[in-house]
Order: sequence, then structure tokens, then C-alpha cells
Amino acid sequence: MPRRPRVEAAGFHHIVNRGVAGSDVYHCREDKDTFLKILCHACDDYKVNVHDYCLMDNHYHLVVETTQENLSLFMRRINSNYAIFFNKKYERSGHLWQGRYKSWYIYNEEYLYTLFRYIEHNPFKSKLIEEIGQYDYTLLAPVINKYLKLPKCAEHSKLKHEFYNDGIQELLEIALSEDELKVLQNEQKKKIVQVDHEYKPFELPEIEAYFKVNMNKDERNIAIIKAIEDGYKQSLIAGFLGVSASTIVKIKNRSKVAITEAI
Repeated sequence: MPRRPRVEAAGFHHIVNRGVAGSDVYHCREDKDTFLKILCHACDDYKVNVHDYCLMDNHYHLVVETTQENLSLFMRRINSNYAIFFNKKYERSGHLWQGRYKSWYIYNEEYLYTLFRYIEHNPFKSKLIEEIGQYDYTLLAPVINKYLKLPKCAEHSKLKHEFYNDGIQELLEIALSEDELKVLQNEQKKKIVQVDHEYKPFELPEIEAYFKVNMNKDERNIAIIKAIEDGYKQSLIAGFLGVSASTIVKIKNRSKVAITEAI
């Protein structure tokens, strides 16, 4: 069955990603703080604003606003850089994320505020907090609690700026009803949302797509060459696989020699 294409159009997007096989992708506060730093650096480079987020132990939610058609590039930077950090810190290699991330285009303000409620209630539903805003790794926490520093990439968040102005605090405190959850789930099952201009998908796959589980050495080396040819940096591939940069260089050079000899 073909994968559902992503909408690259500039605008608001809801993004979700999970750890492979449901595993944790954050083990401590440092991990979550590092993810937010990586997120903010990517926002600076790709001109993206963050409007809400929630970092749970085994997955994350983001609501971002892109100003260019660069969502895939933006998300690749975040997921790849964090995977490199995580693998190096915990001396592991291989896949961190459960396939490619999922994203949905947010086409109106009602949908946006429904997502704010849904995302901010994630830790509450998991019984990690007694009231929304108490979980340090949602955007609402630094908005309410001045002892927490608001990430720079969220300075222009609609949730932040309208929290007091429009009195949405009471709205956020109301959990989604079963009917509202069904509406949200149905929206997420829809095909591509029509936008004002032509949708052009970005075809380069996530780095994890190159490396299957239980590959032998020859298969891995072929995958490395393919990833390099497609445009991935050697340092990023090395970090993802948990090998030295010199190993990647040697594999690339051996490939060049083999091609020359064949000619």
C-alpha cells in the first residue's frame, strides 16, 4: 500500500514521532532539553515557528508553522541530529525512531485549538500530572510557570500570546470528548488536504529507510553508498550507524576503486 504523501505547503502542521518498537527516546531531563535545543536550532535555519509541543518518554508531538515548503528538510534535521546524540550518549546504534514521522496539515483555527487541547492533555491522560500545565515538557508549562524558560523557537506561539488575551485557559483545561476525539482521528485519516498552491513532495527518504534491521556488512556498505549518493553527509551516516567517520570514508573509497576497476 503506498505511503500517504506529506503536505509540504507553508502553514501549520501537527507532527508526531515515536521510538522504535515503542521504546523510550528520552531517559532524563537532559535528553528532553537537548531535543528542544536541536528543535530551536532547526527552527532558526528553516524559518519555522513552534506553537505547541509535548515530549513524552517514548514519543513527541509538535505543532509548527513553516514559512517555506521545507517541512521534510526541517524534520530530517531534528530526527537525525537527535538520533546521533542519543546513540552516542547511550552507546547504541541503529534505528531510534519508528519509521518516518507522521504529519497533518492544520487547515483552520478550530482544528488548531483542538490540537492544543489534545497535546496539552497527553501527560494528564498518562497520569503524570494532576492539572495541565504542570508537566515541564509541554509549551503550556513555561507559559504558566515563570521558573521554566520558554524555548526561543516558541516565542511567537499562538498558544503563548493568546493564553491570557483570549482567555483560552478554561478551554485548554477541558479534555476532548469522545466525539471530538473521533472528529480529530477522522481528520488525521483524510488524504492530502487541498492547499492554495501546487503540492510538491520531497522524495529523499529518511536516513533510517536506507538501513534495514539485521543487514549484513555488504548490504550495509551498499546502503551507505546509496545514502551518500542521495546527498546525506558522511558524518551524519557515521553518527546514525555508530561507526567512525573514517569507516564511512574507507567504504566510499573502496566503492570508487571497484567502479574504476570495472570500467
